[in-house]
Amino acid sequence: MIESALASVHSVIAGQEEPIRLLLIALTARGHALLEGVPGVGKTTLAKTFARTAGLEFSRIQLTPDLMPADIVGHSYFDQKAGDFKIRKGPVFAHVLLADEINRAPPRTQSALLEVMEEHHVTIEGQTMPVPQPFLVLATKNPIDIEGVYPLPEAQLDRFMLFIDMDYPDLDVERDILMRKLTTSKPTESIEGLAAALHDAHERVHVDRDVLDYALAITRATRVHPAIELGVGPRGSEHLVSAARASAVLAGREYVIPDDIKHLAVPVLAHRLMLAPDAEVEGLEARDLLREILDATPVPIGKVAHAAD
Repeated sequence: MIESALASVHSVIAGQEEPIRLLLIALTARGHALLEGVPGVGKTTLAKTFARTAGLEFSRIQLTPDLMPADIVGHSYFDQKAGDFKIRKGPVFAHVLLADEINRAPPRTQSALLEVMEEHHVTIEGQTMPVPQPFLVLATKNPIDIEGVYPLPEAQLDRFMLFIDMDYPDLDVERDILMRKLTTSKPTESIEGLAAALHDAHERVHVDRDVLDYALAITRATRVHPAIELGVGPRGSEHLVSAARASAVLAGREYVIPDDIKHLAVPVLAHRLMLAPDAEVEGLEARDLLREILDATPVPIGKVAHAAD
């Protein structure tokens, strides 16, 4: 099933193996993902193709500076025929919500996503309504514009399980993209039950105590590093372990190994760090500091660590 999902996405998207794998991890662990990349690298296409492959209801909203919270979650209106107030649901009522260019929306509008990302329901005029399950927010972020954009609050960044960096394709992949544009594109194949099967497998994955302590050693080290002003909180630790369980599912294992934790530490944790002012002046980056922490954190050696040998 996993191989079929990868083949279906790759039939439309050329290259981007790591972003596709990370999106499958997000689907398996039911976590949200933030995709960053310059315009034209396929962020929106990847999100739409991914949702179709999983057979999930897809909704997209283009975030702009004048967008209001009600444009995302919905609002109440007076139905003259019925003589009563009714709720008009917003685009958030879908399995996969693509929030395009999330950093173009003002903080007030961005905050409309906080409740639903964490609790999977929204409140409109005092009425609480659940969103469909599974529910994932895939947000895109344009890193090059500095005018007309707003920083993402730490509280919102912390709700994204994964930060997915999409770079320019290499020569062979870009040639493949151009060749596909000259031919009839192959439609995405939907895989019935993919999301449920992956999540069920995710819930069966075992995490050994030593591996759990390894993950905690990494996240807790970010809280005392002199170059980091704000380290990873408990939600980040939870997301790291959950993503590692999803990685084990994609690898065909029912247990997490230290490499699952190590390979996902950067995409799961880096976007949560706030660097100290001196570190920013020196040009340090969160990814580099995390790699430094990974190098300094002892890897557990035990039966789980050697289970894949």
